[in-house]
Amino acid sequence: CIAGLLVIIITELLSLPNYTMKLAIASLLFGSAAAFSPALSGNKFTSSTQLSARKPFISGNWKLNPQTKDEALELASGIAASVNEGSPDADVALFVPYVFIESVMEKVGDWVNIGAEGVCPELAGAYTGAISAPMLKSVGVQWVLAGHSERRVIYGETDDYINTQCLKLIDQGMSVMLCIGESLAEFEQDLAGSVCAVQLKKGLKGIAKEDLDKVAIAYEPVWAIGTGKVATPEIAQSVHETCRAIIADIYDEEAADAMRILYGGSVTPESVDDLMSQPDIDGALVGGASLDAEKFGRIINFKTKVAA
Repeated sequence: CIAGLLVIIITELLSLPNYTMKLAIASLLFGSAAAFSPALSGNKFTSSTQLSARKPFISGNWKLNPQTKDEALELASGIAASVNEGSPDADVALFVPYVFIESVMEKVGDWVNIGAEGVCPELAGAYTGAISAPMLKSVGVQWVLAGHSERRVIYGETDDYINTQCLKLIDQGMSVMLCIGESLAEFEQDLAGSVCAVQLKKGLKGIAKEDLDKVAIAYEPVWAIGTGKVATPEIAQSVHETCRAIIADIYDEEAADAMRILYGGSVTPESVDDLMSQPDIDGALVGGASLDAEKFGRIINFKTKVAA
């Protein structure tokens, strides 16, 4: 019976596209059957805390925008103005192009944390065009993105390279937002959990539990980034719950319960309240809407809904 079952499994795997097959096999090799599919399939992690115990984290990723320093300062000023004493008790950050970091920091003051969109894991040397962690730290940067899908797909950054970025940042006393997420094809084949398991386990490799306070996770389904498509709050919650279970498997439940997991992927003023009302969604990594001060201001001032 077991041999027959193995034949069926192998036959099914061989019928999948090569890359997808590798992900499926990798998921099995990692030894977490629960991580093979999203929590929609029954994988559950019961958190002992609620969002109120994990400080929400609202962040914006400007990417290759805006085009001038003046535009960057105007946008930053408008965003900072939306953070006030009446705003939710949340961390707010903007990940901006390197050339704008210092001037935007001066403009927003202490209301908004200004981070970098990436980093070179090398500290010094013949790496034309690269920016190191010590360089960023020297101008006041604390948070840096790593593993964003655009860096993975367009620039070919691998899980191993991304892990080196994470380790280097933590070694410098800085913090990293590790981005993970699946493509549309992978989502449609119920491989969201598998992809997240691989990216989490490889991205967090070598990071000690005591350093996890310097890490946040951003789950961004690739098919929802810049497309206007948003995973329903229920789908997003399910995958976040799966990610928390994976972190518990890597470390323990205490580490998983403390980890902030953000959702990214066309987050808008219209969708943020429902997303932030989910128990395992601790914030948002916002792309397009962070380029509009009014829209991003509304996202910063999200309102959680109480279940009836």
